Amino acid sequence: MTANIIYERIKEQADKQNLSLRQLSIKSGFKSPSAISRYKQGVTPTDTAVKAIAGALGVSVDYLLGNTDEMHSHKKDDKTVDLEQDTTILALDGIELSDDYKQFIIDQVRSLRKFRGDDE
Repeated sequence: MTANIIYERIKEQADKQNLSLRQLSIKSGFKSPSAISRYKQGVTPTDTAVKAIAGALGVSVDYLLGNTDEMHSHKKDDKTVDLEQDTTILALDGIELSDDYKQFIIDQVRSLRKFRGDDE
């Protein structure tokens, strides 16, 4: 993968969605609003960064990497994710949620399931 191909595809999709690279960086959950701009200078993004950007743009990782010209994957992900076991970084409004927030969400879902009798 080359940073230039990735940068060009990211920039193209961000422009189509009327997002600045700064806005996309925040939407992708990056701490630095200028993170994506560095790819233009040849900095290669990590796999985690590419996944976050692809998710924020609604395109496949393979598209951003230049492996395909199809923006969306045709396979369905039937994978179930256990929130307590998964290490996916959760974010809301472009801000990463702390582990305390994640645990709060888990606790709230458990309380709701208990209240509704879904756990029995």
